[in-house]
Amino acid sequence: MEITEILSKCDHTLLSQTATINDIYKICDDGMKYKTASVCIPPCFVKKAKEYVGENLKICTVIGFPNGYNSTKVKCFETETAVNDGADEIDMVINIGKLKEKDYNYLLNEIREIKSACNGKLLKVIIETCLLTDEEKIKMCQIVSDSGAEYIKTSTGFSKNGATLSDVKLMHDNVSNGVLVKAAGGISSILDAEEFIKIGASRLGTSRVVKAVKEGENKNGDTTY
Repeated sequence: MEITEILSKCDHTLLSQTATINDIYKICDDGMKYKTASVCIPPCFVKKAKEYVGENLKICTVIGFPNGYNSTKVKCFETETAVNDGADEIDMVINIGKLKEKDYNYLLNEIREIKSACNGKLLKVIIETCLLTDEEKIKMCQIVSDSGAEYIKTSTGFSKNGATLSDVKLMHDNVSNGVLVKAAGGISSILDAEEFIKIGASRLGTSRVVKAVKEGENKNGDTTY
């Protein structure tokens, strides 16, 4: 698989609590240079990042992150603010406790309300697979497929584990209505990225693919792998 194809599926990510605006500008520079799908950054930086990149790069941000237990009203306000600031894509975290309670109507309605608050922007739904049973993962595939969201996403990267190949395959096999899968957390190399894409991921949340490409350039003087 060509490295340019892999990069085009990467949401180049920086969600560290210690990130500064200069760090954000640097990953925006990388995102534009390597033509990643987007950069995924904290909400407080969306406005300045969008002003910085203009239409040269998609800006993605996170909502209800990383625990997901904010009220729906708060999540919708976060979403509206992010979109008004220039966000092109929204990655929201579900209320995992509500899933454990089997309150499926709450989950479906919340995703639909946040999708409405996106005002036409793309929505990815983070289900935090490492905290779920396979039954719960499949149920969330069904709920997301009925919600109007475009993607279901494995992980925040802030819990016990990130994406696994088995979870991505399970999700890919159980979504419908055109919903796609995003794998995030623990994608540590270009080989990892390629394997996740082959198994069914259409997006990858990672910073390590761009890092590996840059290291390859420094070593080889080109981007051939």
